[in-house]
Amino acid sequence: MKKLLFTALLAISVSAYSQFTIPASSPRQKVEQQFSMSKITVDYGRPGVKGRKIFGELVPFGKVWRAGANSSTKLTFEQSVTFGGKTVPAGTYGLFVIPTEKEWKIILNKDAQQWGAYEYDEKLNVTDIVVPVQKLSETQEWFAIELNPVDDSSLDLVMKWDVTKVTVPLKTAKPDTVTKIVEKLKEIKQIEKDAAAKK
Repeated sequence: MKKLLFTALLAISVSAYSQFTIPASSPRQKVEQQFSMSKITVDYGRPGVKGRKIFGELVPFGKVWRAGANSSTKLTFEQSVTFGGKTVPAGTYGLFVIPTEKEWKIILNKDAQQWGAYEYDEKLNVTDIVVPVQKLSETQEWFAIELNPVDDSSLDLVMKWDVTKVTVPLKTAKPDTVTKIVEKLKEIKQIEKDAAAKK
């Protein structure tokens, strides 16, 4: 009977503890932002500075970096956007960076499923843009990607880590077409609102 009771208590203990996970050294984060008629999502790992020299050492200058930690950073557009002056169709892309001291080359790549940048293939690049490096006044301990709206048809993708910040402008592709669709959607909403008010 004691063995049965002990086994039951052990099973309950294991079950209770299995609900917890060990904290990740580079926790995964998903950022989602309403954009134009849809949304943009970024899924990435967040490494910490942890007393290390980041750019130029941990992340070497002139080499491809995964823009985060662990599996590659994934950037998902639910509608076509303009990235680096080129129209990019809706879809999920790998986000990679080639940093230098003064500027970063930000790359969208068709392969969003790889671990790190070990199998990065330049032939799969969709587009890229070179943006200037800005210095932060305070240290950003954990790598962060933000999606900051500018107006109805554009936003800034901002990456910050250590004392470095870069901003990548994104815009809706075919803004005139998007504006017409938005106007029609507003008309439909108004018709629905007026119909509901008459009931």
